[in-house]
Amino acid sequence: MPRILLIDDDERLADLLRQFFERYELKLESAIRPSDGLAKLAQGGFDLVILDVMLPEMDGFEVCKAIRKQSSIPIIMLTARGEVMDRVIGLELGADDYLPKPFEPRELVARINTVLKRLNSNTASNHNPICFGPLCVDTDLRKVSLNDAPLNLSSGEYQLLTLFVKNPGKTFSRDEIMNHLRGTETEIYSRAIDILVSRLRTKLKPEAFINTVRGQGYCFVGKSS
Repeated sequence: MPRILLIDDDERLADLLRQFFERYELKLESAIRPSDGLAKLAQGGFDLVILDVMLPEMDGFEVCKAIRKQSSIPIIMLTARGEVMDRVIGLELGADDYLPKPFEPRELVARINTVLKRLNSNTASNHNPICFGPLCVDTDLRKVSLNDAPLNLSSGEYQLLTLFVKNPGKTFSRDEIMNHLRGTETEIYSRAIDILVSRLRTKLKPEAFINTVRGQGYCFVGKSS
């Protein structure tokens, strides 16, 4: 049963979601303070984090940054009123998805299952690492290394990289990438993908594996080794 950690100071929401998640074979644990949530996460055993933006001690963006320094666990952020800027910042910091408040619990469950299913399907897809010079992607162990050093990627960054390395030389439009990664519609398609590509490029430096194809999208240009 997937184990989910909710970091949100709304205890009523935690109780509601805990009961609702049981119907879908999801186990929810919660923390109302970021420090408690980070401590629980450090103990391990969680499959996904649901993170509210508005929190005591520090906001959700700071918590997201702290998590990403240590883990690539999938993160779904809850944003107040669906503010576009909150979503953009969350994606820039490494969140994998976002959901505006108020929301339907069933939609949150659907997004959780989509992220976990995508993660599991890619993890079991290949046994041998795919290498392009100094870059190696092991989709069996879900590990990425560059110049023999491990790369800590968010779930979204990892899914994007595996899409590229499995299709070197192919140009993907932003819509094609979004459909592959999310499978759901969003009003900031292009912005979300541009942010994700930018984050991945930064982590792959000094190598330049991803080209922008003007008017078309993005292309992975590494040569297999």
